[in-house]
Amino acid sequence: MSLANAKITQLAIPVSDFEQAVAFYRDVLELPFLFSAPPQMAFFNCGGVRLLVGVLPPTETPQRGSTIYFHVPNIHDEHTLLEGRGVSFRARPHVVHRTADTELWLAEFVDPDGNQFALMSELPRTDAS
Repeated sequence: MSLANAKITQLAIPVSDFEQAVAFYRDVLELPFLFSAPPQMAFFNCGGVRLLVGVLPPTETPQRGSTIYFHVPNIHDEHTLLEGRGVSFRARPHVVHRTADTELWLAEFVDPDGNQFALMSELPRTDAS
């Protein structure tokens, strides 16, 4: 068997404060809330991928390292919206790659526990000639 054609269906995001995490993902990021198994797990839908936001047992150390990228139609609008809700971005949206016709934009941020995220948009190139 190979995982080459396997679909990723769920990602786990370690958090330290269950209620704070639920409020951030549900109210700030506005991810659709699916269900919870309090006091340690809540599940959200993100484009068909389930996010498990959970408090680890006291004996486990959270592993933070992967960045989750949210593809959005307009990074500038989404950045303004989330910044207005108190999300702290590491930098304003910026171009990280250009093709002949498009620009790939990123804006990185973290949740209250330091988990890494980014907004990502592929937009028409503004200086295309």
